[in-house]
Amino acid sequence: MEKYDPKQLGNFPLEPGVYLMKNQEGTVIYVGKAKELRKRVKQYFSGHDTRTMIPYLINEITHIDTIVVENEKEALLVENTLIKKHQPKYNAFLKDDKTFVSLMINNHHKWPRIQLIRYKGKPKLKGLYFGPYTSAFAARQTHELLTKLFPLRQCSDQELQRRTRPCLLYGIKRCIAPCVELCSKKQYDTFVDGAIQFLKGKDQEIIQSLYTEMEESAENLEFEKAAALLQTIRQIEHVTKIKQVVEKTGIKDSDSIGLFRQSDEVILMQLFFREGKLVGSEHYSFTHALEDDEELLSSFLLQYYQQKKDLPQEILLPFRLTDTPIIQEILLEVHKKKITLITPEKGTKKSLVRLALKNAKATFDQEKNETELREKMLLDLAETLQLNRFPRRIECFDTSNISGTDLVASMVAFTDGLYDKKRTRYYKIKGIDKGDDYAALHQVLSRRLVKAKDEDDLPDLVLIDGGKGQLNIGSKVLKDLDIANVDVAAITKDEAKHTKGMTAERVFLPEQKDPISLNIRSPLLFLLQQIRDAAHERAIGFHRKRRSKRILKSALEGIPGIGPIKKKRLLSHFGSFKRIQAATDEELLNVEGVTKKDIAAIRSFQ
Repeated sequence: MEKYDPKQLGNFPLEPGVYLMKNQEGTVIYVGKAKELRKRVKQYFSGHDTRTMIPYLINEITHIDTIVVENEKEALLVENTLIKKHQPKYNAFLKDDKTFVSLMINNHHKWPRIQLIRYKGKPKLKGLYFGPYTSAFAARQTHELLTKLFPLRQCSDQELQRRTRPCLLYGIKRCIAPCVELCSKKQYDTFVDGAIQFLKGKDQEIIQSLYTEMEESAENLEFEKAAALLQTIRQIEHVTKIKQVVEKTGIKDSDSIGLFRQSDEVILMQLFFREGKLVGSEHYSFTHALEDDEELLSSFLLQYYQQKKDLPQEILLPFRLTDTPIIQEILLEVHKKKITLITPEKGTKKSLVRLALKNAKATFDQEKNETELREKMLLDLAETLQLNRFPRRIECFDTSNISGTDLVASMVAFTDGLYDKKRTRYYKIKGIDKGDDYAALHQVLSRRLVKAKDEDDLPDLVLIDGGKGQLNIGSKVLKDLDIANVDVAAITKDEAKHTKGMTAERVFLPEQKDPISLNIRSPLLFLLQQIRDAAHERAIGFHRKRRSKRILKSALEGIPGIGPIKKKRLLSHFGSFKRIQAATDEELLNVEGVTKKDIAAIRSFQ
């Protein structure tokens, strides 16, 4: 492979700018900024840079591009833009495919409700968002708490419109029944405002406001309402007393950042403090991180805080940054709000940074330990199943057909012992007799492995949900495609029961007459069950979705005046024929192209 000749660096400019290091394929593998381009890039080839990943980077570079800018501020901005664009291998990049869980209040609605929302990137639904929460469990706990404290509706918009009498939640005082107007808009909005303030951490303001309202209700002889308000006050006081993990009086709203590194692996931890209380945390893991700690943190601050909306007054850092004034200036220009970057030397703020550092190390140790345990388990799996390759990536296949209809299959992948969601695939079986499961499996395996072979993306182990017959199909496909470097195995429950829990399993291997039996409490058995069950559940889910769509399309085809375009729009909007029939005239008219005549046809259709 052609390597980069350092002699070319003599022609590099001395001005500030950005450099892009590329490999033989022309892919950008690292982006950096410099006050003086020539001097900075030469340091990589000097032999004095002891960072772990430098030899790997140097070995891959075949070309270096430079972009000259006016000053260091422009260099920082251009570097940040190029990192986002190219997502280089050796840069710390905040991927936007992370799934977030937040609490959302749809405050634009007449009767808002609190919802748990899971999303990637930017949320699509309009409303006030609180979070994101790093733990879905913590988010559910908070949601459950809010529904106890503030009796807002929990039903969908459609259910709200259909209701003619209160549901069970009204009877147990978990909702004040806006569906049948048993509360006033003002009364309902009081609880909405209370929930919003609670999520913002303004407990004392809520309590004071509720006390005032309670006293007014008592003066107006509304004793039942006053009693309900008193109960809410007592619940909030109790919850805030036991839920305060950390409270520091007299500090501004701030984010505290800790960074822990071991070689090229880095954990960056954020702790969020609002009104003196620790209200949340987030952490990011980086591998192959070539940047030094200062470069990585500077890059992170721009990537994260340029996009963030709920900004603190100050960000507490574990060490000083040369780029601090520039970063503050950029954030001021973007948000029209001053955010101060501080590296505290002592006192309360220093203790918050220490807390972030402590959490960063604890998280690193936890993830490291989990990684090592998974690697050991995969080594044990390779030894137990007598595999030829370390099963870094396992792809599992399952077919599904109920009553011989809508024959489909799924494939799930586990990489390094963890579910690799982006590799999940679904297959529609084509040209196969409905009852021929072996032929369906042969088709799916062939389609997947031909593509994987062409793209040089073969798995290490193919796992099939089934027994000896399915294993033979898998072995035949590998042989026909002349693939010798992929292992294959089949796993089946006794009597093919797909039930959860501790059940006997049989693992079939090529050229072995009898299946292997794993200890019922073996972690290897649990891993294989987890992989197989994931494939099975997705195959069943895909089959049901296909079948439902077919049934719905059949139902819609019988309605006069509903052609293929309207049918598609109705299906996309409501999802089921039952929901279409239950929808109000107003909801149906919101679907593009649907007329009052169409609604009459839907209503009269049986």
